[in-house]
Amino acid sequence: MNPYTLAALAAYFLLMLAIGVYAWAKTRADSEGYLLAGRNLSPAVTALSAGASDMSGWLLLGLPGALFVGGLVEAWIAIGLTIGAAANWIIVAPRLREQTERLGNALTIPQFLANRFPESGTMLRVVSAVIIVGFFTVYTASGMVGGGKLFVTAFAGALPVTGLSDYMLGILLTAGIVLAYTMIGGFLAVSLTDFVQGVIMMVALVVMPLVILLGSGGAPLASVPQEGFLSLTQGATLIGVISAVTWGLGYFGQPHIIVRFMAIDRVENVPLAGAIGMSWMVISLAGAVTVGLAGRAYAEANGLVVADPETIFIILAGLLFHPAVTGFLYAALLAAIMSTISSQLLVSSSSLTEDFYRLFLRRSASEREAVNIGRLSVALVAAAALVIAADPDSEVLGLVANAWAGFGAAFGPLILLALTWPHMTGAGAVAGLVTGAGVVAGWIALGWNTRLPDVLGGGPGLYEIVPGFAAALIAILAVSLVTGERTAGD
Repeated sequence: MNPYTLAALAAYFLLMLAIGVYAWAKTRADSEGYLLAGRNLSPAVTALSAGASDMSGWLLLGLPGALFVGGLVEAWIAIGLTIGAAANWIIVAPRLREQTERLGNALTIPQFLANRFPESGTMLRVVSAVIIVGFFTVYTASGMVGGGKLFVTAFAGALPVTGLSDYMLGILLTAGIVLAYTMIGGFLAVSLTDFVQGVIMMVALVVMPLVILLGSGGAPLASVPQEGFLSLTQGATLIGVISAVTWGLGYFGQPHIIVRFMAIDRVENVPLAGAIGMSWMVISLAGAVTVGLAGRAYAEANGLVVADPETIFIILAGLLFHPAVTGFLYAALLAAIMSTISSQLLVSSSSLTEDFYRLFLRRSASEREAVNIGRLSVALVAAAALVIAADPDSEVLGLVANAWAGFGAAFGPLILLALTWPHMTGAGAVAGLVTGAGVVAGWIALGWNTRLPDVLGGGPGLYEIVPGFAAALIAILAVSLVTGERTAGD
């Protein structure tokens, strides 16, 4: 391993730990301090924390890989995500910040739902907490796998002999650093590290496309011989475009993203945070799209064989840059992975602490005890994720791609209507939560997300968030109208 690359990565890891210690010194020793940073995040930290925790390794691996293979038509998912994120900042962010504090000072999404619908409070907290902890354990494992694969691809055979494979060493290093700063500094540490990681990611996604296109050996995008490579419509189908664009619906129901809205210092600062967050997102997504397209042009011009398209960022980082800069670019990928893992660990921990431990085991738990249980919960979720991630070919990891749809369909309509429709009832909330998750699971189990059955016209499958979101929305409206009338009649 080149010493410059190693030094850059070591500096990144030390910086993350230093931020964790700083956050520990600044954080109030109570649940609100540990889980929401005392609701005192600045607009810039809120914005980049939401963005960095959202994108994960998909931004530097999955999206460029898809563009590398399929061309510009694969950018529809980026368009859908941009629209969904903007709507999330406009509709959800200000209302969630105001209502979570006003309705019982809720510290978690399940707690907010219980306060909003007290007649179904316990059921909502339990069901939503189970969904959050279950999905996020697997989500966290997928991030650890991403860290392991980075070390395998970038440092194969070059790492110190430890008795562990490069893959396991990568997982343990990634998980260990994240676990340390998350346990020490809580939400403030996670948010501050997300801010730094977001800056690193954006810089990397600006620098790399410019070097690919303008540096030695670069090639114009139009040099790719594949017909329609730079077309948004070539090879696109209506169902395919709908499936890609509707990824944006998932934003309304992602607990690790919307919890950031609960922590901003003032509702009045939400528009500024939204402007910062959307600027970061547009620049980063445009950079990721260009990495995929420019990476393909570079490979064609230089005869570069890329066995796994999703590693094009890693490959080019090692080929085109000084080793110190390569280390920075690897840190950017780790930043994308670690920012999401830390957010998922903390949200899972908050649900275990507030929606299980304090609800069923120790209602009288002190603030100090709750914070310590939160730290223990972070470790427990991380340990479970490590077990799953130990096998990179584990079948359960194939389900992670569907978790976005699961969260989006289960929580998306529920959060939107809970914040905007005063006639929604607790029974309607439970119905929407269960229906959204159930339809997504059923759609996947039937294989309709990959190919529609003949009775529906056949052809490519429809992304499961579309039927799941629609079914949950209908269930909430129908059940709320029926149960609302009965309550009024009583």
